[in-house]
Amino acid sequence: MKFRALRTLGVSFLLALLAGMATMADAATQTTTRSSKTGVSSAKKSTSVATRKGRARRRARRAPPPGGVYARNAILIDPATGEVLFAKNSDRSVPIASLTKLMTAMVFLEQKPALEREVEVTLAELNGGGHTQLRRADRVALGDLLHMSLMSSDNVATRVLARESGLSADEFVARMNRKASELGLETSRFVEFTGLDERNVSSASDVARLLHAAAHDPLIQEITTTRQYQFATGRRVHAVHNTNRMLYGRYEVLGGKTGFILEAGYCFATWVRSQGRDLIAVVLGAPTNATRFADTVRLLQKSTAPAVVHAGT
Repeated sequence: MKFRALRTLGVSFLLALLAGMATMADAATQTTTRSSKTGVSSAKKSTSVATRKGRARRRARRAPPPGGVYARNAILIDPATGEVLFAKNSDRSVPIASLTKLMTAMVFLEQKPALEREVEVTLAELNGGGHTQLRRADRVALGDLLHMSLMSSDNVATRVLARESGLSADEFVARMNRKASELGLETSRFVEFTGLDERNVSSASDVARLLHAAAHDPLIQEITTTRQYQFATGRRVHAVHNTNRMLYGRYEVLGGKTGFILEAGYCFATWVRSQGRDLIAVVLGAPTNATRFADTVRLLQKSTAPAVVHAGT
């Protein structure tokens, strides 16, 4: 009897011990589960906070800087009165890239060229000229080349125009600088006719005066406000598209020109008519192609506000 009793007692003890261990394991599992859920919740909260902060930083980067423009140099003027509505480093002399071609076109047209005359494209113009639709030995009318120069900033076309002007390269550049002096462009200096050289420099205020003078030429105004233009060389048809995005917006554009080289950044000058008022806006050194046009629109919107001049830094 004693042996049976002891055996029964031992079995009971063992069962009790196993039950206790199971209870402890279940409690540990529940504790771990609760801790895991708490950790996941905390991680979600941390991720949510980080996401909100990231979105806020991105919004801050998208917001325009103080003064409203990203470009390093800018100006907005009323050409009828000369009133400056906005200025940011507007008298600082900087590279202006293909805005140079406004001066090139003026000097070229002063030579009274026969625009229907066809001339040949040579290897000398193609070398280092960048992207172009032109090929060696193409025969192109001077008027077509002028459209390529002013609408799509074609450097090869511009070089051919200067070559066919009747002036030597040195004489042509000297005329450009003389013309700048006649227009009172005190910060402007040219060393060649395309704008590929960063030593072609001017200021936002000078470029505004340059555009004002250039767009008074009826042909320059017509070409710089043309969206698309076509011509043929032999069996090839060339389609020229204007790089001025403002032509596709709500403003009446009276003239304009884009420009870009690495040293200059993205440059743009335009003359528009907004609500019956003429305005000239110039931005130099914008960080992207899209930014130069967005900067310009923000400048034009300032015309409805009280006159303000921002000196910049």
